[in-house]
Amino acid sequence: MRIAVTSQNFRSVTGHAGRARRFIVFEVGDKGTPQEIERLDLEANMTIHGFDPRSNHPLDNMKVLITAGSGEGFIRHMAARGVQVVATAESDPAMAVAAYLAGRVISASGNCHQDQAENGDGFNDHGDDRTHECSCRS
Repeated sequence: MRIAVTSQNFRSVTGHAGRARRFIVFEVGDKGTPQEIERLDLEANMTIHGFDPRSNHPLDNMKVLITAGSGEGFIRHMAARGVQVVATAESDPAMAVAAYLAGRVISASGNCHQDQAENGDGFNDHGDDRTHECSCRS
């Protein structure tokens, strides 16, 4: 299974996933251990935000995309490509993947008991992208 993590600096998990150009790609082997296998550094025209959804994209090969923040449009767009989007508060990419594999984070598009009002810019009504105990963004 391949997991991509948004990382504009290739050191930490970053947000604004729809405009992200850099991703660290992990492969999860048979033993369930993730290993970094690739770093994607895409051209500006390859960000999902402006990419033609009818065309193939390097992120299409991923099962999961982990990010610090994304909008609902990005989540829907990636779901249509067969990629699950997961929001995390973890800053270390490898730790974020480990947390996902351990079940400590859930899909950003998953159901949540919290109010999930979002104002369209990737932030909640509080003005930030903090998470609740169920790891959703509300």
